[in-house]
Amino acid sequence: MNKLNELAPPSSTPLVDSIKKLRTLLSCFLLASVAYTASAQGNPVAEVWKDPSCGCCEDWVHHMEEAGFKVKIHNDGNEEARKKLLVPVKYGSCHTAKIGNYVVEGHVPAADIKRMLKEKPTARGLTAPGMPIGSPGMDGPAFAGQKAAYDVLLIKNDGSTAVYQSYR
Repeated sequence: MNKLNELAPPSSTPLVDSIKKLRTLLSCFLLASVAYTASAQGNPVAEVWKDPSCGCCEDWVHHMEEAGFKVKIHNDGNEEARKKLLVPVKYGSCHTAKIGNYVVEGHVPAADIKRMLKEKPTARGLTAPGMPIGSPGMDGPAFAGQKAAYDVLLIKNDGSTAVYQSYR
């Protein structure tokens, strides 16, 4: 038995240790690149401008986070953001978001935003004008299950709109 042990290569030499370290390093690199690729293919960050005391805006932000979006909040109102992102005043709401290359105005459902990001329409973005009861963020206990019919509109590059999704 001792002769067999003498013939076996040593389990730890500088070369073997270097190979083990290299294998560990490559494994870590592979895992990190897979994680990065998965996050890069996910939902982009939603940058949201809202009033700090608006509860329905907070509820919409929570809805977006539950749908997998990372949200960066600016609690200094949304008027300037709405102007900068070219949302016509008549389609305004209580919060404005920039998601990827698109603007999202108001209580637009996350499913519609994901659809827009997948379809990539040539447009400015989406809006749910006003504050429709029953839309995400306007569907809390205070509304006692009430739902109003509303349309999510696609804001075209020329400022006109088209119905993107109807809720009845």
